[in-house]
Amino acid sequence: MTRLTPFNIVSLTLGFAFLYIPMLVLVVYSFNSSKLVTVWAGFSTKWYGELFRNEAFLEAAWVTVKVGFFSSTLATILGTMAAYTLVRRARFPGRTLFSGMIYAPLVMPEVITGLSLLLLFIAIGLDRGVLTIVLAHTTFSMCYVSVVVSSRLVTFNQSLEEAALDLGCTPFEAFRAVTLPIILPAVAAGWLLAFTLSLDDLVIASFTAGPSATTLPIKVFSSVRLGVSPEINALSTIIIGLVTIGVVTASLVSKRAISRRAAEERAAET
Repeated sequence: MTRLTPFNIVSLTLGFAFLYIPMLVLVVYSFNSSKLVTVWAGFSTKWYGELFRNEAFLEAAWVTVKVGFFSSTLATILGTMAAYTLVRRARFPGRTLFSGMIYAPLVMPEVITGLSLLLLFIAIGLDRGVLTIVLAHTTFSMCYVSVVVSSRLVTFNQSLEEAALDLGCTPFEAFRAVTLPIILPAVAAGWLLAFTLSLDDLVIASFTAGPSATTLPIKVFSSVRLGVSPEINALSTIIIGLVTIGVVTASLVSKRAISRRAAEERAAET
């Protein structure tokens, strides 16, 4: 067990302070009654009410959630298929080109991706809106899903799938009944990663969004350019709260699953 030395304690303290003090200040000033975000004028929750009455922010939030859900779902399906092809089909014509095209968005600047997609949509005459943002987010998040699922497929015991084939299953039935349930945690992790990337994206969405579809990051960025509003502090506090609840819930569920699995193993041994 690693011993906590004074150096380690100081390093951890400074690291956590650097990460979380700005968030704490933002949360505190979201309850400030003043319009000036740097001047404390008393406790108030009025900016939360103003936020929920701001139709522009609410509409942008709905567009962001809608785009995130559809793009992450489509990216998960395509990324899982690509990962399965790369891992299970070791050799096929064009494999190097295929893998390069899958992983290219990982190293390509988002400005280049957004600009190329914008030129593509203009060339084919597709009006920019929710559909174009979904397609763009699917394009750059699919590679992340493929990486996550591939790492699980590499360690997957392929003999289980072969046993299902020997018992009469078709390749699709073997994948659905055997492979997919085992790699499902990786698939879910890929979906969550793609959803998070979609919620956080600003650069690509700014190229592919149209007047009728504005995501929340674009709306916040355009508002901040005119000055930080207390409503943005309230919005950020809500997002921090939702993320915190999600992380704590996931940790508790994971811990309970590990405890239940350990109990089942002890019961099987006895």
